[in-house]
Amino acid sequence: MESRRGNPMTTEEEYSDLAATRRIHRLNSHISPIVTTQPATSVVQTENCAAAVAVRTTKKLEVNGQALSLYMKGKHMDIQEKVYEFFNSRPDLQTPIEISKDDHRDLCMRQLYGLVREAGIRPFRYVADDPAKYFAIMEAVGSVDMSLGIKMGVQYSLWGGSVINLGTKKHRDKYFDGIDNLDYTGCFAMTELHHGSNVQGLQTTATFDPIKDEFVIDTPHDGAIKWWIGNAAVHGKFATVFARLILPTHDTKGVSDMGVHAFIVPIRDMKTHQTLPGVEIQDCGHKVGLNGVDNGALRFSSVRIPRDNLLNRFGDVARDGKYTSSLPTINKRFGATLGELVGGRVGLAYASVGVLKISATIAIRYSLLRQQFGPPKQPEVSILDYQSQQHKLMPMLASTYAYHFATVYLVEKYSEMKKTHDEQLVADVHALSAGLKSYVTSYTAKSLSVCREACGGHGYAAVNRFGSLRNDHDIFQTFEGDNTVLLQQVAGDLLKQYKEKFQGGTLTVTWNYLRESMNTYLAQPNPVTARWEGEEHLRDPKFQLDAFRYRTSRLLQSVALRLNKHTKTLGTFGAWNRCLNHLLTLAESHIESVILAKFIEAVQNCSEPSAKAALKLVCDLYALDRIWGDIGTYRNVDYVAPNKAKAIHKLTEYLSFQVRNVAKELVDAFELPDHVTRAPIAMQSDAYAQYTQVVGF
Repeated sequence: MESRRGNPMTTEEEYSDLAATRRIHRLNSHISPIVTTQPATSVVQTENCAAAVAVRTTKKLEVNGQALSLYMKGKHMDIQEKVYEFFNSRPDLQTPIEISKDDHRDLCMRQLYGLVREAGIRPFRYVADDPAKYFAIMEAVGSVDMSLGIKMGVQYSLWGGSVINLGTKKHRDKYFDGIDNLDYTGCFAMTELHHGSNVQGLQTTATFDPIKDEFVIDTPHDGAIKWWIGNAAVHGKFATVFARLILPTHDTKGVSDMGVHAFIVPIRDMKTHQTLPGVEIQDCGHKVGLNGVDNGALRFSSVRIPRDNLLNRFGDVARDGKYTSSLPTINKRFGATLGELVGGRVGLAYASVGVLKISATIAIRYSLLRQQFGPPKQPEVSILDYQSQQHKLMPMLASTYAYHFATVYLVEKYSEMKKTHDEQLVADVHALSAGLKSYVTSYTAKSLSVCREACGGHGYAAVNRFGSLRNDHDIFQTFEGDNTVLLQQVAGDLLKQYKEKFQGGTLTVTWNYLRESMNTYLAQPNPVTARWEGEEHLRDPKFQLDAFRYRTSRLLQSVALRLNKHTKTLGTFGAWNRCLNHLLTLAESHIESVILAKFIEAVQNCSEPSAKAALKLVCDLYALDRIWGDIGTYRNVDYVAPNKAKAIHKLTEYLSFQVRNVAKELVDAFELPDHVTRAPIAMQSDAYAQYTQVVGF
C-alpha cells in the first residue's frame, strides 16, 4: 500500500521510530536553538512547537568572582568566616538531620554557649553600637541552624534589645553583662493568645501598688496568656513583659490605664532554675519548624516586681505613683516603644535573604550538575539549559541580588537611625523595614518550594535541606509583624505622603520619588516612548525605574480616589477593608520601586568592570521580569504598546539565558562553602558520590 502522498506506508515500528526522532529534535530545539551570525543586537526567531525564542550571539560574560564576592560581602566578611570556621571545627555542634525536639533545644543552647563562650563572638555588643555587624553574625549563625539564629535573636535583639532600648542607664548597668555572657537568658513576652498583631489590645496588667512600691503583674483571663514566647519553655530566666500600666487615682474610676509598657519580670530562680511563685510556664510543644527554639506560654498570678523593673525610657512612675513622660499621649508613647523594636524586622528581612541565598545556591548548583535528555546520540545536557528551568531559577537569582542590596541599605539606614535618633529617619526606617520584611520573607517562602521542585525527587530528601529551610523560614511571614498587616502600614504611610504632597509638605527619603512620578502619572503616557522597543532603551535604568514608579503612582492615585468615594458610605474602616487588596498591591509596588532603585545604585557604585557588568545583567533581568509580570497594568493604560510588550518578553528570556551562562559565578559570589549549604546535591565536587554515601553506599 501507498500513502496519500504516494510514498510507501511505513511499518508501525518505523513510524514509532520517526515520531520519537521528531520529538527528540523538537526537544533539542528548545535547549539548543540555532544561532546565526547576525549582530548581537538582532533578534532571530527559531521555530519550534512551543514558541519563538529570541537568540543573540553574545560572548559569555567573564566575571571576576573574587571582586564580585568582595563587593557583595562588604566589611564584615571576617566575622562571618569566624562563625563558619568555629562550627566547621565542631562536628558535635552541627545539627543532625534527624533530631528530637528536646535534643534540638539542648543542642541549640549549647551552640549559643559555644559561639559566645568558646568562639568569643559577643553579638550583644553590636546590637546598639554596630547593627550591621550584628546582622552579619545573625546571617552566618542562621546558615548553621535557623533555630540558632532565632534563639540568638530572642536573647540579644528582643530580650536584650528591649532592655537597652526601652530602659535607661540603671537597666543597662544592671543587666548588660549578664545578657551578654548568657548568665541572664531571657524572653520577649509580647504576644498573647488573643492578641498578636494588635499590640495595643494586650490584656496583661501591671498595677502599681504605692504602699509596697511594686508592680503587680496579672493575667486577667486565658486570652491574655503570653503565647509563643521564645526561650520561655526551658531556658529563660527573665522576660520583658508587655502589659497595661494601671495606676491608682483619686477619682470615681479609682484607676487609670496608661497604655502598654514593658517590664522586666524574673520567671525562674537564678540558682535552681525552678519556676518562681505566681509564674506558670507551659510548653507550646512541637512546631512546624524551628524546634530548636523553646517556645512557651506564660501566665502570671499576682507576681510582684520592684518599681525599678519598669523599662522607663518613654514613661516613668515615681514613688508616689505620679506618671511622667516626655511624650504627651498614649499613642505617641506606644509608637516610640514599637519604633525602638524595629530592629527585629530589619534582622528578619536580612536573614531571609540569607535563606534565599542558600536555597538558590543549592538549586542552581544541582541544576548545573544534573543532566537529563539531549540530542540523538549525543551526551545529556544540564537541566539548567532548559528554558523552563531558567525561568524558575534565573529571575530568582536576580531577585536574590536585588534583595541583598535592598536589605544592606535597610541595615545602613537603621544603623544611622540608632546613632542620630532623627524623627524623620525613624519614620522612614519603620515603614521601609515593614515593607521589606513583608515582601522579602513572602518571596523567600515561595521560592523555597520552587527550589525544591526544581531539584526533582532529590530535592525531597531531607539531607538536601529544602524541607527544613522551608519549615524553619515559614514563620518569618508571621512573627515581628504579620506580613499582610505590615503591608497595610506601608500603604498607610504612602497615603499620608500623598496627602503631604498636595498640601506642600516635605516627603521623607523613601518617598521623594513620588513628587515627580505623581506629576508624570497625572499626565498622559507618551505615545512615542510607549512604542520604543530597542534593547538599549529597555535596559536603560531610567526606563525601568520610571516604569516601576509610574505603576506605584497610578496605584496610589486610584486607591486614594476609591477610599475617598467609599468613606462617604462605609466609613473609614469599611472603606479601607473594601480597598484592602488594592492597598496591598500598592505597598508591594512601592517596595519593588525601592528595591530596584537600590539595585541600580549598587550597580553604579561598583568599580570593578566585570563585577559591574554581571550586576548590570542581573539587575536588568530583575527589572524586566517584574515589568513583564505585571504587563497587563502597563498595557491597560498604554504605557507600553503591544510591540514593546513583546520585546520586553523576548529580552527577559534572553537575559535569563545570559544569567544562566554565569550562574555558577553568581552563586559562588555568595561564598557559601559546602559545610554551610550542607546539601550533598550542591557540593562543588563529587556531589553524587557524597550523596550516595549519605544513604549508606
